[in-house]
Amino acid sequence: MPQIIILPHEEICPEGAVIEAEPGTTVCDAALKHGIEIEHACEKSCACTTCHVYIREGGESLAESDEEEDDLLDKAWGLDPDSRLSCQAMVADTDLVVEIPKYTINMVSENH
Repeated sequence: MPQIIILPHEEICPEGAVIEAEPGTTVCDAALKHGIEIEHACEKSCACTTCHVYIREGGESLAESDEEEDDLLDKAWGLDPDSRLSCQAMVADTDLVVEIPKYTINMVSENH
């Protein structure tokens, strides 16, 4: 079973984590199942950017993002070439290294 290595995040996952995920599960669902509270304001319906993550390793195993995800990612805080919406990124058969951004667009707009 593939592993998702979550890099340390000051608030959400200070120690980092290594979790197992069934292929076909989204990165967001796998993280939530293991108590890693990735924000998902739109309830994982690909309608916001709060679940934005960076896939630092293993991203080539993921299906390419579609136009809807790409349009939303353009609005994400801290967008970079490794950016994906974790509610859309489905685990395949390769381990992933995931970094959770320091902020989400909600945090920035709410002055966290």
